[in-house]
Amino acid sequence: MPPTLIAIEQHASVRVLRLNRPDALNAFTAAMLDELRYSLERAAEDASVCCVVLAAAGRAFSVGQDLADPLVAPGGDAPKDLGRMLEQHYVPLVLCLRAMPVPVVAAVQGVAAGAGANLAIGCDLVIAAEGAIFLQAFSRIGLVPDCGGTWLLPRLVGRAKALELALLGDKLPAPEAQRLGLIARVVPDAELPDAALALAQRLAALPTRALAQTRRAMDEAMGLDLEPALRREVALQRQLGFAHDYLEGTAAFLGRRAPTFTDR
Repeated sequence: MPPTLIAIEQHASVRVLRLNRPDALNAFTAAMLDELRYSLERAAEDASVCCVVLAAAGRAFSVGQDLADPLVAPGGDAPKDLGRMLEQHYVPLVLCLRAMPVPVVAAVQGVAAGAGANLAIGCDLVIAAEGAIFLQAFSRIGLVPDCGGTWLLPRLVGRAKALELALLGDKLPAPEAQRLGLIARVVPDAELPDAALALAQRLAALPTRALAQTRRAMDEAMGLDLEPALRREVALQRQLGFAHDYLEGTAAFLGRRAPTFTDR
């Protein structure tokens, strides 16, 4: 049997999903995208998982779509329908990622290019090695950013910088990506695995349902005026206020003890 395209590790309540095509710099194939989505869905269904880390084997996070994949490779009798590849494999994956009931941390080393970059920045928190590079490579091959890039980039760095990154396709070093607000943290290269796991363990100890609803509320608020956003906050606080984690959190605070959160 060939090695799995997504390697899975469990560290207590943290599940690590590792892109596992290191010899191909973790370039995406249809099979790899589907296996990643399946792995995310299994993590979402497992009540013991309170945080997911999306990591990668080898020296790169992912160089994006594998252009040798038969679904997109040039040549043959007719042009390939790239939209079909997106509809069947990328769109379900991105929607699955944004709907996860637990936080997702991306740990990025080496190159994160094209869809690889946008998959990473689509996670809730991105921690990158100092030597990591983010690259919107689409314009170099006559395409537009995909894997959520057109939605994510302007929201994270603003329209002007998003267009500069997308149109010119320049390399963006991790420290600059952090300065722009594209990613959350940068650590020395050798510290990335431990730092990502420590961050995930910290998130896993927090009230999971509230964290997932915070992401959802912020995503929704990007398309709302102030009053509808306020009404959405009312609805969420009403829901969470009846949940165990709020009662436990307030009791622990007042009792000066460590809380034990269980809602998911």
